[in-house]
Amino acid sequence: MSLKVITLELARNPGAPHGDADHGYIFRAPLDARGNFDRFQWAAVKQLCTVRRIEKGREVESGVLVLNRHGQWVFSYAVGDEDDETLFRLAKHRFQPGDYVAITEHDGVERTFRVRSVADWHADPSAVAAAS
Repeated sequence: MSLKVITLELARNPGAPHGDADHGYIFRAPLDARGNFDRFQWAAVKQLCTVRRIEKGREVESGVLVLNRHGQWVFSYAVGDEDDETLFRLAKHRFQPGDYVAITEHDGVERTFRVRSVADWHADPSAVAAAS
């Protein structure tokens, strides 16, 4: 298992026939050697599984990847589930560049996102030193 930084960009969807590289998500999650989400490792590193929501090329929200009380994997930006964005079948997805994932966004619309990149995550050494 290793913690990865996964970048998603809006794929072709109604209203965005060419997709939109300026609309997406950057999040951290544990992936196994095949690129599948590892829910068991998530439990050990969930505080590091953060998400940044991007619109028009700018970060508009930041939150965490959580398993909600309904058993769904969501991006959550505040306490409660009103703002949660559900990731369709996250536990069964493979995250490799070019793969696709569906997310139900704040407006209740499920949109398809393309995996733009997957990279190893490395802790910021200055943050680790400050925490010690």
